[in-house]
Parts: sequence; structure tokens; C-alpha cells
Amino acid sequence: MADGPRLETPHPYANSNAAQSSASNGAQAAARRDGSLKRTLWFIGIAAVTAGIAYAVVRIATAKPQQDPTTERIQSLIDEANQLLKQLDDKQSA
Repeated sequence: MADGPRLETPHPYANSNAAQSSASNGAQAAARRDGSLKRTLWFIGIAAVTAGIAYAVVRIATAKPQQDPTTERIQSLIDEANQLLKQLDDKQSA
């Protein structure tokens, strides 16, 4: 064969802009991965905040109220007054 200009025959499945399209596809794939990662991180963040709020609500709802001495004293006085009223009613009815 002669050393003249060669005729290049394109591959039937080859794209003339193969290098450009592969770079473009790579950028699109990276953008898709970034979007997917952002969505995943948002989901994890929202789930964590929701779990924290639920934990706090359950802790508050199940916490026993602290009894202070004043409340106990008032309750004992009420009980004593009720007992005296009952005794008074018993004496009046007898």
C-alpha cells in the first residue's frame, strides 16, 4: 500500500464527539451523585431531628413531677380538714 493519506472509516457505533459526550456524561453522573448525596443527607438530618424531638417529648411526658414540701403539707392539711368535717357530720347526725 501507498503511504498517502489514509481514509478513515468511522466505526458504525462510534460518536464523532465521543470524547465530549463521555466528559459530559461524567459531569452528569457526578451531578446526579451529588444530588443523591444531598437528598440522602437531608433525609438523615430530618430523621435525626425528628428522633430527637420524639425522644424529648417522651422524656417530658414520662417524667414524674417533683413533689415539693409545700404541696405535701397542703395535701395533709386538706386530708385533716376532710377528716374533721366527717367527724362533725357524724356528731350532728348522731
